[in-house]
Amino acid sequence: MASVLQVSQIVSAVILVVVILLQHRGTGIGGAFGGEDLSYRSRRGIEKLLFRATILFAAIFIVSAIARLFF
Repeated sequence: MASVLQVSQIVSAVILVVVILLQHRGTGIGGAFGGEDLSYRSRRGIEKLLFRATILFAAIFIVSAIARLFF
């Protein structure tokens, strides 16, 4: 059981890092220094999918980390 939790935690951590790095915030050189567009825009398409995947894999990572404490 402990090895399954360990593998799931490692896999979810790697996928979480990849999903976070794939997210894109801001465009142009201003985005690199913190300057963002001040208008509101909603997430659509792949942006929305990456956002939800980030939440999902973060939850999986946290649950597996807590479960490893007890097993």
